[in-house]
Amino acid sequence: MLYPQRLGQFTREHTDTVAALLCGLLLLFGWFALHLGWLGLAFLLLPAAYVIGGYESAREGLTTLFKEKELDVDLLMIVAAIGAASLGLWRREYHLIIDGAILILIFAISGALEGYAMQRTERSIRSLMSLTPDTARVLLQGREEEIPISQLKVGDEIVIKPGELIPTDGIILSGYSTLNQAAITGESLPVEKTVGEEVFAGTLNGYGALQIKVHKPAQSSLIQRVIRLVEQAQTEAPPSQEFIDRFEKGYAKVIVVVGILLATLPPFLWGWDWETTIYRALTFLVVASPCALMAAIMPTLLSGIANGARQGILFKNGAQLEKIGKVRAIAFDKTGTLTTGQVQVFQVVSVSKYTRDDVLKTAASVEASSEHPIGKAIVQAAGDLDWVAAMQVQAIPGQGIVGIAQEQQVIVGNAIFLQKYVTNLPEELQEIVQSWEQEGKTVVWVAQEGRGAEEQGGRGAEVMGVIAIADRVRVEAAATINRLKKLGVEQIVMLTGDNEETAHSVAKAVGIDRVYAQLLPEDKLNVIRRLQQQYQTVAMVGDGINDAPALAQASVGIAMGVSGSDVALETADIVLMADRLEKIAVAIHLGRRSQAIVKQNIVVALSFIMLLLVGNFLGNINLPIGVIGHEGSTVLVTLSGLRLLK
Repeated sequence: MLYPQRLGQFTREHTDTVAALLCGLLLLFGWFALHLGWLGLAFLLLPAAYVIGGYESAREGLTTLFKEKELDVDLLMIVAAIGAASLGLWRREYHLIIDGAILILIFAISGALEGYAMQRTERSIRSLMSLTPDTARVLLQGREEEIPISQLKVGDEIVIKPGELIPTDGIILSGYSTLNQAAITGESLPVEKTVGEEVFAGTLNGYGALQIKVHKPAQSSLIQRVIRLVEQAQTEAPPSQEFIDRFEKGYAKVIVVVGILLATLPPFLWGWDWETTIYRALTFLVVASPCALMAAIMPTLLSGIANGARQGILFKNGAQLEKIGKVRAIAFDKTGTLTTGQVQVFQVVSVSKYTRDDVLKTAASVEASSEHPIGKAIVQAAGDLDWVAAMQVQAIPGQGIVGIAQEQQVIVGNAIFLQKYVTNLPEELQEIVQSWEQEGKTVVWVAQEGRGAEEQGGRGAEVMGVIAIADRVRVEAAATINRLKKLGVEQIVMLTGDNEETAHSVAKAVGIDRVYAQLLPEDKLNVIRRLQQQYQTVAMVGDGINDAPALAQASVGIAMGVSGSDVALETADIVLMADRLEKIAVAIHLGRRSQAIVKQNIVVALSFIMLLLVGNFLGNINLPIGVIGHEGSTVLVTLSGLRLLK
């Protein structure tokens, strides 16, 4: 049988299968021996069937009884089987010994089938363990040397050849290739990777050779965190399973008490003979056991966890799979969550004297020396243009940057900074800039030393144009928000520390109506608390350290797996491995399906118990039929839970 204490022991299904086969053969030969009158041989074969088929259940039942002082269904099954055999010996009605052996056999077969079924879930999860090689090819003094992954240190340089698995997370130093990240992030198509980009352990290198630098300890790699979290998910029981566990302990005691009463009172109350009374009491022990009820929840939730892992959704435990299906409100962080967290050039406008390319080339000449994200975005936008890096570059933090390019001074920065070098800012550009700023975009002014212009108070530069910089909204964000609304999520809000204009601009682009801007981390936490008061089950989606308090407070915290900080990943309950927002809707759908299947399983389990109990009291079922109905319902419920693997 499948019980919570057995959920981690999926590799034992082979032993259970062998035990069930041997039990069946011994029972068959014992039955023949009885019918042929060979009692001596029968009394050797049938006890052996009892011992081989029932050993594991007896061991677990006695362990629970003596160590935890609790009764469980394993022990009840063994008591019922031994009781049937004892009654058969006492009455010399040896068919009862066969009935008890059949009970043991079907019990063993059921355990083997459930072990096999659950092994499918286990294989889906444990396949993560084989995603990383045992060794890495490290460059040491110009030579390649293979060393165990555990000996890798931060700063080591590793060579990855075409077709090899990446052994640990790292940054590409040289090379270009496509990587299959499906096993880690759930992305179906290979992803192009080149110098400066991060690669993850467990991903498969394509056609190009790569040289990467280890930038974090091997045990801190994304895949190792995934494995630890999956192992944790397998051992932690969700609230519903904990309730069923507590219910089982009390229920087993009630069964024993009622069984004793049924074995003693009917002859005095209703005039039953003792054989019928004890036989019905033993059958009661079998059909009333809550095996199917115990298997109603965890197989379903573990299947859902495995399904999510295949799609790049990591549930840290079954409780979160339960909760995500009940979410009524979702709060999104803005930067790095609804947006990519990487700024880009949105638009370039030049004065009539210059072209768009002139503005970009001039700005890139000085920004090439800058480490600021805005400067990098400008250089990236001017990548295909022909420009020369400036000399004597000087950056003024928070204002701008100046330098000498082609013997002319270049000034790039905000309006206040630029006014130190130019007399007037063109009015037509000021109107454009005002509209951009209302949309939440950052504006960079570009000017250079005037050609032939008279210096006026040292301000002889002229404006070339303006560049709008914006954080790119994730392409799937709007569709995700729309999908969540269709799924019936009652409230979707955005939380950000950014200004009102930028926040509302992004919210409008993705379809969010309610915005909380200029928030500190504790403010985000307070918003989550208020939402919980109104909607009870609230999810928070974020990626940064400042999101960690809100992620912890939320009923379900969801972190971005690639861009997310370590603190966010450790705090969250669910991790989106590829930062794909559309997977939130998939997670909610999985949660709702799992809850629906759990409810179906509970109804089926209770219905079978009630039908078998009624049949037993009416005298319409014997012990083998009761066992078949009881064990059949358990297998049915277990297989039903595995539907989520599809």
